[in-house]
Amino acid sequence: MDIKQEVLAVVDEVLSLNGRALEFDLDTPLLGAVPELDSMAVVGVINMLEERFGFVVEDDEIDGSAFATVGSLVNFVSGKLS
Repeated sequence: MDIKQEVLAVVDEVLSLNGRALEFDLDTPLLGAVPELDSMAVVGVINMLEERFGFVVEDDEIDGSAFATVGSLVNFVSGKLS
């Protein structure tokens, strides 16, 4: 499983980016850079990541830094899976 591609697919779907997110790389900034990514969208992304990867994210586990870039979000998911 390519975690980066799966994470980007979730981001793309939740934010309705019509494939735009699939071109993002690990250095692409997310929070504050992608207008569609507001606080409600963050909740949606977390919920879909939980469903897609089968883990649970506790409220105190995640903050804005996890959504800073594609790479930080991929690292967060990788950490949850290990």
